[in-house]
Amino acid sequence: MTTIASQFGMNEALEKLGIKTINEGTSTGLENFSSGEILESYSPVDGKLIASVKMSTPQDYEKVMQAATEAFKSFRLIPAPQRGEIVRQFGQKLRENKEALGKLVSYEMGKSLQEGYGEVQEMIDICDFAVGLSRQLHGLTMHSERPGHRMYEQYHSLGVVGIISAFNFPVAVWSWNTALAWISGDVCVWKPSEKTPLCGIACQNIIAQVIKENNLPEGISCLINGDYKIGELMTADTRIPLVSATGSTRMGKIVAQTVAGRLGKSLLELGGNNAIIVTPDADIKMTVIGAVFGAVGTAGQRCTSTRRLIIHESIYDKVKDALVAAYKQLRIGNPLDENNHVGPLIDTHAVEMYSASLKKVIDEGGNVLVEGGVLSGEGYESGCYVKPAIAEAKNSYAIVQHETFAPVLYLIKYSGDVDNAIEIQNGVGQGLSSAIMTNNLREAERFLSVVGSDCGIANVNIGTSGAEIGGAFGGEKETGGGRESGSDAWKIYMRRQTNTINYTTSLPLAQGIKFDL
Repeated sequence: MTTIASQFGMNEALEKLGIKTINEGTSTGLENFSSGEILESYSPVDGKLIASVKMSTPQDYEKVMQAATEAFKSFRLIPAPQRGEIVRQFGQKLRENKEALGKLVSYEMGKSLQEGYGEVQEMIDICDFAVGLSRQLHGLTMHSERPGHRMYEQYHSLGVVGIISAFNFPVAVWSWNTALAWISGDVCVWKPSEKTPLCGIACQNIIAQVIKENNLPEGISCLINGDYKIGELMTADTRIPLVSATGSTRMGKIVAQTVAGRLGKSLLELGGNNAIIVTPDADIKMTVIGAVFGAVGTAGQRCTSTRRLIIHESIYDKVKDALVAAYKQLRIGNPLDENNHVGPLIDTHAVEMYSASLKKVIDEGGNVLVEGGVLSGEGYESGCYVKPAIAEAKNSYAIVQHETFAPVLYLIKYSGDVDNAIEIQNGVGQGLSSAIMTNNLREAERFLSVVGSDCGIANVNIGTSGAEIGGAFGGEKETGGGRESGSDAWKIYMRRQTNTINYTTSLPLAQGIKFDL
């Protein structure tokens, strides 16, 4: 019998990535690495066991940290442009493995194959960005208030960067951190999500080739698979000056408190509750395209997924009808089949959360426009496929205030001017991504002004989902306040130092103090 894995060449893809068997074995190429418990990776696409991984023990973690701290001592001495060359080679390896890694992302996580390829392309893009940045780690020169003195700032390598990533972007978010950390002279210890451990192993296998070919210490890039207990070791470890964590707001608060308790630094990318404002001057066709992709892309499992659509009362029915019609055209099924729009949720626990959210919105008085539900039967054997749903709701509903990591879109009506819509949009705890659909210049500028969107990302006439590598990515409030990827996000991976040089034969003291010897 032909399986999905064999039909779409998953065995060959995993072989290329150094993961030796699928569905009938437990080999990942790392059998002798750990004595820890077994972590099994099942695909939400077909419910099949892909492979089993040994989780890291505390003893394994200690070996990894020793390797990382030792590697940092030599890696930080390599000139930044040469570190950029290492990242360039990594980007080239990713190009060579894009198809295989993209398939693994799609099969292990459940996102569409196009999105799987797109995620690997993001990795390639951040490598390109980092290579150029490796020659631009600039400081500043300032004028001293004291004669015969010179002042400037410079940035030094920080140390070991701990990375805790989530299942929904199992490879891209790691690369956002590592590419910048590596050109900064840092080494990285990565704990991927326990729901997508094979993606982590595949990435580690790829960068390990580059490290070996350049005769560099293995500890530059380290991988530790495991559950929250491994994450706790990382957040409490004083040898890790920076912990970058992506996940829920609940998880982020725990990480932030622990890291702050030892006066470490944390970079947090947490929950989103993203909205698109639709004004009377909006292009309805563009609105529908942006809203549908934002709401159902990755089955609603993006931190930038569109959760709320805030529509002016004068066009509410027109937008609602267009959305309902568009949802009827969605094809749900195997994400490796490029004819399908929507794949599965990550696991059955996510399905339970989805079902509970739909029940909750009804209990609070909402009206379901596009009925949801769990799909079963041929092609849906994993139990992870659900119907994207639309419900009319109020922003004050508890379930609307909550981030539901599933394809559930809430329609909210507003009246009056755009300020009323902005108030609704900002009226949630999260602050990641936001958008406005309008051809009115004044409305657009109002939305982008200091009294406009309170999110880290604010878009005009595009949706909430997706971001370019060149811009800093992150949000405010319960989203954590961190910034990754482009712009000057590199600065958090380095320590800042102010230098003053006295090139005279005297030593003037502050505030005219005299201290003669």
